[in-house]
Amino acid sequence: MRNLFALLAGGLFGAGLMISGMTDTAKVQGWLDVFGDWDPTLAFVMGGAILPMTLAWTLTRRRAAPALGGAFPPPPEPKLGHNLVLGSVLFGMGWGLAGLCPGPAIAALSYGGPGLYIFVAAMLLGMRAAPRLRSRLDRALQAE
Repeated sequence: MRNLFALLAGGLFGAGLMISGMTDTAKVQGWLDVFGDWDPTLAFVMGGAILPMTLAWTLTRRRAAPALGGAFPPPPEPKLGHNLVLGSVLFGMGWGLAGLCPGPAIAALSYGGPGLYIFVAAMLLGMRAAPRLRSRLDRALQAE
């Protein structure tokens, strides 16, 4: 039952990304180009995501456990550390250069061209390399 709901949620999420234009790299780059030919339409996508999540988090506070089992994740660390800042910068650079982030890239795999496949391969390599790079960065910062 849990896997069925995961499949339904993932399918709904992917469909939403495609319908909203988040898999269209030109639209995403137009959203990010605030000093050029800015396309503000993705603000509606952001609003459409923030509103239901606000309701979901409000309802979640009243529950002891998730409806389909398991446990709620712990709250995030409130301080801004070097990992968060570096990860955000790298994510933003990749998003701006490619016009895609991981979710829309996976959703677009069914119709993407060679550029998309190169992006996804680079993304997977980056995910594989990130723990080692993070360990090295942590050790370097502790040595200072």
